[in-house]
Amino acid sequence: MDIKLDPSRDDLPLVANTSHILVKHYVLDLDVDFESQVIEGTIVLFLESGNRFKKRSSSTEVTCPSESNEACKFRMPEPCQIPVTNTKTFSSKIGYNDFVICGKGEKDTSGKDGNHDNQEQASGISSSKYCCDTGNHGSEEFLLVLDCCDLSVLKVEEVDVAAVPGIEKFTRSPKLRNQIVHELMALPADRWREQLDYYARCSQAPGCGELLFDTDTWSLQIRKTGAQTATDFPHAIRIQYRTKPQGRSVTWTSDQSGRPCVYTVGSPINNRALFPCQEPPVAMSTWQATVRAAASFVVLMSGENSAKPTQLQEDYSSWHYYVTMPMPASTFTIAVGSWTEMKPEICSSNDVATERSFSPSEADFRYIGVCGHMEYPCRFQKASATTQKIIPHRVFAPACLKGACQETLLPLIPPCLSAAHSVLGTHPFSRLDILIVPANFSSLGMASPHIVFLSQSTLTGMSQLCGTRLCHEIAHAWFGLAIGARDWTEEWLSEGFATHLEDVFWAKAQQLAPHEAREQQELRACLRWRRLQDEVQNSPEEMQVLRPNKEKTGHVSDSGSSVIRHGLNPEKVFMQVHYLKGYFLLRFLAKRLGEDTYFSFLRKFVHTFHGQLILSQDFLQMLLENIPEEKRLELSVGNIFRDWLESSGIPQPLQRERQALAECGLAQQVSAEVAKWVRVNRRPRKRKRKDREEVFEKLLPDQLVLLLEHLLKQKTVTPRTLQSLERIYRLSEQDAEVRHRWCELIVKHKYTKAYRDVERFLQEDQERSQRESLSCICS
Repeated sequence: MDIKLDPSRDDLPLVANTSHILVKHYVLDLDVDFESQVIEGTIVLFLESGNRFKKRSSSTEVTCPSESNEACKFRMPEPCQIPVTNTKTFSSKIGYNDFVICGKGEKDTSGKDGNHDNQEQASGISSSKYCCDTGNHGSEEFLLVLDCCDLSVLKVEEVDVAAVPGIEKFTRSPKLRNQIVHELMALPADRWREQLDYYARCSQAPGCGELLFDTDTWSLQIRKTGAQTATDFPHAIRIQYRTKPQGRSVTWTSDQSGRPCVYTVGSPINNRALFPCQEPPVAMSTWQATVRAAASFVVLMSGENSAKPTQLQEDYSSWHYYVTMPMPASTFTIAVGSWTEMKPEICSSNDVATERSFSPSEADFRYIGVCGHMEYPCRFQKASATTQKIIPHRVFAPACLKGACQETLLPLIPPCLSAAHSVLGTHPFSRLDILIVPANFSSLGMASPHIVFLSQSTLTGMSQLCGTRLCHEIAHAWFGLAIGARDWTEEWLSEGFATHLEDVFWAKAQQLAPHEAREQQELRACLRWRRLQDEVQNSPEEMQVLRPNKEKTGHVSDSGSSVIRHGLNPEKVFMQVHYLKGYFLLRFLAKRLGEDTYFSFLRKFVHTFHGQLILSQDFLQMLLENIPEEKRLELSVGNIFRDWLESSGIPQPLQRERQALAECGLAQQVSAEVAKWVRVNRRPRKRKRKDREEVFEKLLPDQLVLLLEHLLKQKTVTPRTLQSLERIYRLSEQDAEVRHRWCELIVKHKYTKAYRDVERFLQEDQERSQRESLSCICS
């Protein structure tokens, strides 16, 4: 199945030929230069050839049109005197002018986002099968295709792993480089430390021949003369490259204290503008990284270890992180800035004892049960991990946010982690860093392995927004990271689960009584119903479908390449349909089974599928197998696909619940308050003596959101009423969700006295969805 990509469409290409060859481990060795806004260095890929690779036949070749022959020629750079960075010694930063891109006739694309002018190449890759003019007609060579964009690739070479001292100790074929890599990757899970050590040693081995390479809009293509199959292709290659300041995978900015910083943004193109990689989720890999920066900076990363800096010469520091759980390359995250670690004013001795007694130890590694994933040091098989309610955690932020972090965020982390453990069991990851990212961060939060980004917007007001968002990101440790979607179009498998679980975790973290938890969850369902209505009324129908590929979900081309529907569509950034419809589907299923039965099943599902990639049917089939016959009531995978996942609009089963959502107790209380405000708003400026003074009830943050949404429907709200609203509820001091609606009211009714609140909101709460809705009102 060949997939041809059209640059005029909004689909995101995943071009790596993962069916033929897989990256199993990355070793990154990078320097961060804030002056040039460039990350540069090397990445070593350890590869494993796939079983499905076959020599290409002429019938499947994609020939290059005559006008693009020049662009299809692979380049073999002349020898460049660029030393390979050594992780054990500091190499001084290399500026733009210190690099020499060699090769006769090579085009400098540094000012063109790494894209060739050639339109045929810009249209993408139909498969990993190329027929290019190599100057050796009649020979066909294997091509390694990596996802790559907005990068300057300087050099690609094979690594001579056979030159590593001591490598012969665990290999039967010390002179066969590919066999050495194969046996290194095959080491058992309990030898992970030794494996990481040898990966690092191999990454520092000398090169043994440069490889031909070329780039186009979305890919880096590499080949070795004479290597006709994936088995023949080098299994350890080193790529020397640098990022570009405008690269879409990283954001160079300043933090809230005005200090420079950089972080990955989880953009639609994921990490391909950070390093050349295999982006399809099936390319599960491990990684280790050494990152150098000026000593004043802190480097945070997706890593199992709480890295500490190693001091280098010239006021530079080196940070080293690693992971042993295979995950898609898209989950890799890095943030470098002048972060300060935030610690509680008073550290509880119980918390310290908990963290010390359950700190990860190689001695604890032992099997408790059978897991369905590939072998790695799995926490689900560690006795200590299964009872560890609160994993070790750290909080980082600019120093100016210390007070807000200590007051709002730090006290919430232990109860939220403990609540998640009580619902789902073993934490998939051994530790957690939480970073308050700069104000230009495009959402309220983002979860990656071992690290969570939170917006500063979560720190204002009461603990509601911070707690629910923290619970949402913690839930992603299970759904989105430990269990991933095999097809990225099924985002609901990550976001729907996290949205549903955030309410459950938050209720337990607050230690609410069952009836209180139920009331708050009904209110949040009411709010989400209103948002879903707005979503389906203001978005294209085709983008409201949770399973757009239907029966072709999970299908890829023969090479493993595919496209992600609407992956580059800018409208997608502002949509929440996969959050909301996914949430309502899971809520529907939990009600059908009963809460206790459903969450008991969910723990079983997590234990069965952690460390693996799934499709919707994997979850639904297992769920239906656990439902007693009398509770199924015509439920089937096909029916759920039809009603919930493969249709636009509001699902039919949800339509029937509309009235119940509006009648929940806390929503009814809001309706009564709205009626009071409508009466106040209609009164003349001079109130008659007989008019009774309205008494307003104290409202929860979610109730305030609902109240303001109701008032936004009013054609006119007087300045006097707006002034009273702000005074009674202290709206300018509430969380970002409440202030967002308050700002909408201000702008809609041109309440000039409160324009300072709008200005502050736009400066401090820059989540795209919020700014977008405000800009629509302003226009």
